[in-house]
Amino acid sequence: MSEPAKTPTPAGRAATKKELPDHFKGYKHVWVFVEQERGQVHPVSWELLGAGRQLANKLKVDLAAVVIGPEGEATRQAAAEAFCYGADLAYVVADDLLTDYRNESYTKALTDVVNTYKPEILLLGATTLGRDLAGSVATTLLTGLTADCTALDVDADGSLAATRPTFGGSLMCTIYTLNYRPQMATVRPRVMPMPERVEREAGRIIVHPLGLVEDDIVTKVLSFLPDRESAKSNLAYADVVVAGGLGLGSPENFQLVRQLASVLGAEYGCSRPLVQKGWVTSDRQIGQTGKTIRPRLYIAAGISGAIQHRVGVEGADLIVAINTDKNAPIFDFAHVGIITDAIRLLPALTEAFRARLSPHARDRIAS
Repeated sequence: MSEPAKTPTPAGRAATKKELPDHFKGYKHVWVFVEQERGQVHPVSWELLGAGRQLANKLKVDLAAVVIGPEGEATRQAAAEAFCYGADLAYVVADDLLTDYRNESYTKALTDVVNTYKPEILLLGATTLGRDLAGSVATTLLTGLTADCTALDVDADGSLAATRPTFGGSLMCTIYTLNYRPQMATVRPRVMPMPERVEREAGRIIVHPLGLVEDDIVTKVLSFLPDRESAKSNLAYADVVVAGGLGLGSPENFQLVRQLASVLGAEYGCSRPLVQKGWVTSDRQIGQTGKTIRPRLYIAAGISGAIQHRVGVEGADLIVAINTDKNAPIFDFAHVGIITDAIRLLPALTEAFRARLSPHARDRIAS
């Protein structure tokens, strides 16, 4: 007599039994780290509060902002502003030792607040500062961190589902931190839409002490030298972007992209191969390993549209693609596709816009 066939054991996450250790079961609420430097809050913080609000609503928990910085009006204002972007409460660590970002002091501040108040989800911007801090905090807390996410959600059992590109951008994977808390993720600027700002009174603010003195911190700040080049490219927050790729054929032809951008009052960018060839500087690169953009109008000239580029531009309201190859992947997600030689079309577009637009009319393109 033959034995009944055994049911195959499912593989992957479906077969993983989620059983949080008892000491993690008290972790609740969604937190967003509000990044500020020299009194300026990075816009990615408000974008993450918008994303965090959606997660908190699904989980039926509070959304909290975490503000770390020096004593003074700037830190207080950052905490107050968080309520206008959806926060229910704010945790503030204010100390003059936090005037300049130092990994040791900021890691101590954030890990102390996490260990005291126990969030289940902690989100940070994937900026230079945020990436440095997130890795250090996750290591200190012995928890998982999903970096450079393109989507965030919660599944049926309440776990954070953090999606990011993998295998050189050719695949998207969703990562879970099942048995550890907090569940941490970083998100690049402009991946998430900017939420509407709603004027609100500041809500509950919990002040937490730093518990450090200067002698406890190994790194010393001798002086602050602002990067004069940092303001030259504003790709991430531009309303109109014109970009070029290898289809332009030569660095001389890339001038056609710059000329059209100038007439439109737009920013210009490029795909990764142009940076690798040295045609354009890296601060102008758009895509998975460059800038993520969400313009109202994006014109892509001679760009094939591989997945690495797509993840950096698919948040645009209107994508116009110009390419000689009718099978180019960019036509799969562009709103308007023009099959022609960009080297011929770009000068014609530039002249047409120059003839029709006054300097004051250019602002209307993004409206």
